[in-house]
Amino acid sequence: MALAFDSAEIRAILLDIEGTTTPIDFVYKTLFPFASSNVEDFLRRHIQEAETLDLVGQLAVMNIEDRSLGAPAWLEASEDEQVASATRYVQWLIGRDSKITPLKSLQGKIWEEGFLRGELRGQVYPDVASAFARWKSQGRLLAIFSSGSILAQQLLFTHSNAGDLSKFLQGYFDTTTGPKRDEISYRIIAESLGIGARHFLFLSDAVAELDAARAAGMKTALSLRPGIHRPRIAVHPEIDSFEQLFAAEQHGKIN
Repeated sequence: MALAFDSAEIRAILLDIEGTTTPIDFVYKTLFPFASSNVEDFLRRHIQEAETLDLVGQLAVMNIEDRSLGAPAWLEASEDEQVASATRYVQWLIGRDSKITPLKSLQGKIWEEGFLRGELRGQVYPDVASAFARWKSQGRLLAIFSSGSILAQQLLFTHSNAGDLSKFLQGYFDTTTGPKRDEISYRIIAESLGIGARHFLFLSDAVAELDAARAAGMKTALSLRPGIHRPRIAVHPEIDSFEQLFAAEQHGKIN
């Protein structure tokens, strides 16, 4: 489906991360394994801290609900048991690509240590840095909506392979705003940024997310980066790079 809306109406660009700004492999082959491998060590060092204890407590409650799905048993007669139980459950959740908020918050904290130690560097597609700069020069607001925690988002763009891209971003939103497949989440984002939903362009590789954003009144485009399958039936405009948007803008209307 071709892009077809007046580019002059777009005052804000809302972006997904995985498959839109960042290769999917970086998430699944670098970030997730790093969190899984380092969670036990992180918990042992931070289990006495209030924020970590709160996250572990939330995970313990969710573990009960997930037992019927095969989640590992949770024991906490001692601190060692608590750490071991939380570690097993977190690794189980990562394996299922769970989007629950306490998991994403804990992952962000683990990744923070990796980024600050220089063990991790955020990966973005080659056209991202120039696109960010161009959108900013056009006076458009740039924001991120990802299932990864706000901390994780900030780390990825601050410590990216294209340099510090956080200077271009004016908003970060995660699952604390709401589910990415719920139109209410997109209404909340628009309201919080003070821009009407009809002035947003949301870019994502997930059709269900685009459906929700469109229902909220946003313009949408499906990101078809390498490895992302084109849907059998096109229901959203499709792009394989941000450059397609800029080329279309030269005609006044993206179509």
